[in-house]
Amino acid sequence: ATDALELKTVPKRLLVMGGGIIGLEMGTVYHALGSEIDVVEMFDQVIPAADKDVVKVFTKRISKKFNLMLETKVTAVEAKEDGIYVSMEGKKAPAEAQRYDAVLVAIGRVPNGKNLDAGKAGVEVDERGFIRVDKQLRTNVPHIFAIGDIVGQPMLAHKGVHEGHVAAEVIAGMKHYFDPKVIPSIAYTEPEVAWVGLTEKEAKEKGISYETATFPWAASGRAIASDCADGMTKLIFDKESHRVIGGAIVGTNGGELLGEIGLAIEMGCDAEDIALTIHAHPTLHESVGLAAEVFEGSITDLPNAKAKKK
Repeated sequence: ATDALELKTVPKRLLVMGGGIIGLEMGTVYHALGSEIDVVEMFDQVIPAADKDVVKVFTKRISKKFNLMLETKVTAVEAKEDGIYVSMEGKKAPAEAQRYDAVLVAIGRVPNGKNLDAGKAGVEVDERGFIRVDKQLRTNVPHIFAIGDIVGQPMLAHKGVHEGHVAAEVIAGMKHYFDPKVIPSIAYTEPEVAWVGLTEKEAKEKGISYETATFPWAASGRAIASDCADGMTKLIFDKESHRVIGGAIVGTNGGELLGEIGLAIEMGCDAEDIALTIHAHPTLHESVGLAAEVFEGSITDLPNAKAKKK
């Protein structure tokens, strides 16, 4: 991704290897600059970490801009005088090798712990290259701390900043710890895909009995007026306690709307807490409250599936 920012010219045809967040973000940038974008992804959806229903909304919109080749992988890359020729195999693979002006490899980041010579200071680096730390960001050497990507997933700037705060406070003598309930993830694409807390897949893996509630932006006056009515806000609730345990938003500026959901999870809010909070109208932000109303069965902006029939 760093190399992609250093290109001297805008490639006419760009292949993005990997349909994760970084690849799609860079594809979004270069599409805006005029590039023709192909994305090859070995899984059956882009952004594999996100829930399928959320990605489905995103894919429908992005397919108008990108040529998505899912369940497909690259088998050979050959640089020639007139471009880079790429051969692929899989469900959406073209029969012949395709010529591109540039190829972006966006299949993940590798920790560089073994390149830091941390071992010379006695700091332990695991086999993958990560440095292990405790909840105060201390390494196995008590006076040496580590933060950011080097200490493990998720590799996100806002996570690293908070780790830095905690490490500095601990060094200053405070009894602080890095122990967040949730860390938000956002794909800065158009539309944006943002989620925080548990996904449905994670809830299933943890054996949590859950229920989802979604509010389609097609029912939002603000979204209709802003030409982004194809978005969606989704909340995931613990079925027994009714507490919100996760949420996702796909739509224009979706990442800007995620904060309330993250705070609700940290504070242990239930659906009623969110539904009874008055949200400004007309806003995209009110879709969070309306999704909670869907779960509660108090929604009036949509047909109420939970309404009690007399």
